[in-house]
This record gives sequence, C-alpha cells and structure tokens, in this order.
Amino acid sequence: MFPKLSRSYHDPLHGAITLQASDPEEVLLIRLIDTPAFQRLRRIRQLGPASLTFHGAESSRFTHSLGVMAIARRAFDQLQRRYPELRPHRATVLCAALLHDIGHGPYSHTAEDIFGLHHEYWTRRIIQDVPAIQELLREYSPELTTAINQVYTHTHPLPLVGQLVSSQLDCDRLDYLLRDSYFTGASYGQLDLDRILMALEFEPTSGRLVVAYKGLAAIEHYLVVRHFMYAQVYNHPKNISVTWLLERAFDRARTLYQAGRLEADATVAAWLQAPQQPLCLETYLAADDITFTYHLQRWRHSEDPWLADLCRRFLDRDLLKTLEVTRLTTEQQEQLLAQVQTHLTHQGLPGDLYTALRRIWSRGYTTYQQGISMTVDNSLVDIKDISPLVSTLSQPSERIWLLYPREIHPWLLAVWEKYG
Repeated sequence: MFPKLSRSYHDPLHGAITLQASDPEEVLLIRLIDTPAFQRLRRIRQLGPASLTFHGAESSRFTHSLGVMAIARRAFDQLQRRYPELRPHRATVLCAALLHDIGHGPYSHTAEDIFGLHHEYWTRRIIQDVPAIQELLREYSPELTTAINQVYTHTHPLPLVGQLVSSQLDCDRLDYLLRDSYFTGASYGQLDLDRILMALEFEPTSGRLVVAYKGLAAIEHYLVVRHFMYAQVYNHPKNISVTWLLERAFDRARTLYQAGRLEADATVAAWLQAPQQPLCLETYLAADDITFTYHLQRWRHSEDPWLADLCRRFLDRDLLKTLEVTRLTTEQQEQLLAQVQTHLTHQGLPGDLYTALRRIWSRGYTTYQQGISMTVDNSLVDIKDISPLVSTLSQPSERIWLLYPREIHPWLLAVWEKYG
C-alpha cells in the first residue's frame, strides 16, 4: 500500500488546505495536527458561548487554527520567493501559526474571564511539555521549540517571523475576522485578503514585516472591519450577558464545592480551585466545552436554587437583559445599579448574581508590537500618521451595560424614564 502523497482539509473560507507529504515542514504539520492535544481543539468553540447570540457560531478552534496556518503559508511563501533568505524560518512560522491557540480552555476566551487563566501561557506549556508535540518538533530541529516560543514571547531575532503570527496585522486576525463573520452571518468581516497579502513586504534592514503604500486602502478596510466586528459581534450585549451568566454559575459552583456542597469530577473540581491551586498539564488538557457543559446540565438540578437557576438560564438561553447606560454619569450608573439590586432583594433574588455593570473598552487600532508600518518614499511610517481614518480608529471608546433579569423589565423601564 502506497503512503498518501498529500492530505487536504476542505475549509469553507480557504477551500482545500492541502499539505504535501513531499514537503518536510508540511509533514510536520500533519503529524502535529494528529496529536491528541491538537485534536482537542475540535471540542472548543471558536467563539465560546456566542452561538447563543449568533446561532451559526459553532466553528471550533481547530478549524480556525488550520485557517491561520493556511494564511501564514500563503503570506510566507510569497515573501520567501522574493526574499530567499527567509527560507530557514518557514517551519517556525507555520508551526507557530498552527499551534498558536492550542492552549485555549473551555469556552475559549470566556474561560480566561472565569478562571483567571491565560491561553498564551498554556500554549507555551503544551508545546514545551507534551511529549508527543515536543518529540515531533525536536525531530525536525533541536532549535524549533525555542524559535516558536520566541514568536509567542515577541523575542524572535527576526521580527517578521513573530509579526506574521502576532501583531496588529497578523494571520490570526485575518482568519478570525473572515471566519467569525462567515459563521455569525455578519457582513462586517469581508476582507480583501488577496490584496492585503500582496501588499506585505519584508524590510531587510530592520527585519520587519511592512506594508506597501499601494495596500493602504485594503489595510484601512481591514481595520474598519475589525472595529465593527468588535462593536457588533464580539462585544454584542447578548455575548456580554451570557459571559456574565457563566462567570456567576462557576463562581457559585466554586463556593459550593469548597463548602462541600457540590459534586464535580476530578477535572472540573481542579478547575474550580484554579488559579489558587495551579492546574497540572494533564488536567488542563482534559477540559473542553463538552466536559463543562455536562456539569452545567448536572448542576441545573442542584439543591442550591441560585446555581440551578443560573445553569438553567444558560442552557435554556434565558439570558439577562442589557440596557446601555453609557450616557449616564458614573454616579448615576452606580445609583441605578443600587436601585436594581434593592429591587431584586425585595423580589427574593440576590443582587450580586443577577445584576451588574459591565464596561467594555475597544480601540480599532493600537501600536501593539510596533503597529503597522508602511513604506512611503523609502521610509517607514506608522499607518495612523498617514491615514486620518486609522487615526480616528486609534481613539479608545467605552460602552457600559446594565445587566438585569427580564422579570423586572417593566419596573426598570419606569425607573429608566426618570433618568431622561
């Protein structure tokens, strides 16, 4: 029986992502994809619980990671054709792109809010300490693990290598904007990916990834898209509400477990005690959306009425309502929150579990990792200094939401009228 000469992943965005068995870097990618640690990403949704807001948002971190690798390969291979000196860094770029999200926990970013853990740290731990991954990287090159870690810590000696994976214009952002737009049904995320990639250049003196001036309009469009995706998708008020429910449910579960009043399996029990009691790598990798949602299903029948209700609300999509209170002064916001808490107490509901103010900051462009540099008249200029549009997007904005149960909605509307 002859070995397969290639493997293809049919992606809804990028078409056939084909890896060739004749290419040593792509063989390594195939073998990394087949490790249990990477396959685990199939069981973690890309947008966490956002499918309760956008019903199509059910793609996984697995599909996103393949997409990032595919874009990184396109970007790097076109650059190395013009700059052959980049060739030795191909494995680093492709592996770092593929593995960049391998450290995500249940419900993706939501787990970080709940448990105070950071997927970047766990990505580095998994790459360094999981034998199946470490052996593959070492077999390819003894220096590869160190080079990948330098990408994630922004210390790689050739800046372009890290910028392709993590920067203000990286392959991660390009894929998630396209992918999240596609699966949420939002039209804001349509990018001119071809033109963006064609505009990428290598600046040999500084070793940085830069953008040709001809690509200005495409990059402006990309940053506008990013702004709208955060405003209309990632920071959608229903996403804020469902994240709050999960935080309160697991906070309540933690309190009950520590008091000996709640059952959980060994994996979730360990997570409930994090970060005060650090997780071992095996326990971290045992957690996924399925494990945690199963516990929410169990806890909806808990003897504790508040935990049971919080789990029910999440599972049945009986979300808290949101009211934007950004226009109020800070004093008025706190006054309104206190009124709601008092009213809930009179209704027999604990105010700390069923109402809150949530502040969301956003900025369409920052100079993170040296921003986005463009070549203008043989010099490098930050894009915000030549684009009034990007300069405007670089200004931070804040929106503030009041969360509350729908049961008190008529009462709250009457109170809200008094605030003009």
